[in-house]
Amino acid sequence: MHPMLNTAIKAARRAGAIINRASLDLERLNVARKGPKDYVTEVDRAAEESIIDILRTAYPDHGILAEESGPHPVENTEFQWIIDPLDGTTNFIHGFAHYAVSIALMHRGQAAHAVVYDPTRNEMFTASRGSGAFLNDRRVRVSACLRYHDALLASHIPQSTALPATSPFVPLLAECAAARRTGSTVLDLAWVASGRLDGFCGVGLKPWDMAAGGLLVLEAGGLLADFQGEQGWMESGNVLAAPPKLFAQMIAHLNA
Repeated sequence: MHPMLNTAIKAARRAGAIINRASLDLERLNVARKGPKDYVTEVDRAAEESIIDILRTAYPDHGILAEESGPHPVENTEFQWIIDPLDGTTNFIHGFAHYAVSIALMHRGQAAHAVVYDPTRNEMFTASRGSGAFLNDRRVRVSACLRYHDALLASHIPQSTALPATSPFVPLLAECAAARRTGSTVLDLAWVASGRLDGFCGVGLKPWDMAAGGLLVLEAGGLLADFQGEQGWMESGNVLAAPPKLFAQMIAHLNA
């Protein structure tokens, strides 16, 4: 296993331990609002600080982009870590056990290594470019579902986003077998990679929502693109993810 991936796994486990300890006494949490329906706790910040500490100690010449503290630039580096210390904060606050730690290493703008850690299930999803995707050291693949109307889809559509009847998402979400809004894009993408979900559709996402999960999906044999089928999803924040045969059907539904 690559040393950089090992470092990310170590950092994710440290953050997961912080999250698990805090989950035992949620009533003592200090919760703040970053914006409408957008929450942050001292657990998000503590988990992020622990990750950054490990990454900076191992790789002081790497840049960092973190959800809570923003960019930590380093001049003349080809490497940047992208961190979401607790994706699914609203779930966490409510004791709804569906959230994860996400760490990705970008090299020259491309994801090279990825870790998504679910501390409630002790599930560690990992991937390195060109080496496949794994769950707790077991190789995983995207689902074998072939027909869109049989597919279980996850979606991220912000609460503030109204869907008019003419929206292309109406047929996209209506014509699959079922659609779920789990509250954790990071886990949604990891679950697409491991075949638990057949596809994912997300709107208005941030790089820390997509970087690690995106590499997991690709290394598990899936496809990712923006709504035009192009590779601008990290910039636009709009992404589709699915096995190849389902992916083509999703693009067709979206652009019908």
